[in-house]
Amino acid sequence: MSTITRDLSGIRAVLFDVDGVLSHQTISLDPHGEPVRTTNVRDGYAIANASKRGLTLGIITGGRGEHTRQRYSALGIQHIYMWANIKLPLLHDFCEKTGIAPEEIIYCGDDIPDIPVMKAVGIAVAPADAVPEVKAIADYICVTKGGDGVAREVLEQVMKAQGLWMNDEGAFGW
Repeated sequence: MSTITRDLSGIRAVLFDVDGVLSHQTISLDPHGEPVRTTNVRDGYAIANASKRGLTLGIITGGRGEHTRQRYSALGIQHIYMWANIKLPLLHDFCEKTGIAPEEIIYCGDDIPDIPVMKAVGIAVAPADAVPEVKAIADYICVTKGGDGVAREVLEQVMKAQGLWMNDEGAFGW
């Protein structure tokens, strides 16, 4: 695994886009035309573990599926912004509600709508298969593609840097 070369000790929050980051770029549709997103089990473990250890996690997505909210809130993500046509005001809302400064945040995005948020936070992260414009501004480009473990790759590095990875018996369960 490649490593984020920036100092991660002051990171208090990690925010994610969903489509193309936590799920694959390709979305199947159910018989009613509703999206059926994939989720990565190792991402799920890392999200649940990070949440239990005190990292603040959030989602800012243009997605509308209630299943997304259910999945990630069950893993401990408390800040979930959906139907996000323009994402930057939602970052500001997140910062206001949590008291976390933008420079204390990592944002993981893969496409054009993510760029304003990526430019506003401390560390911008892109999956390996992000669009070229996003990769051009990313501070770190993951080894993994969207839907294949981006959250795990990022959260594991943050938690290791902060001494929170596998640091007690609680790390070995969900």
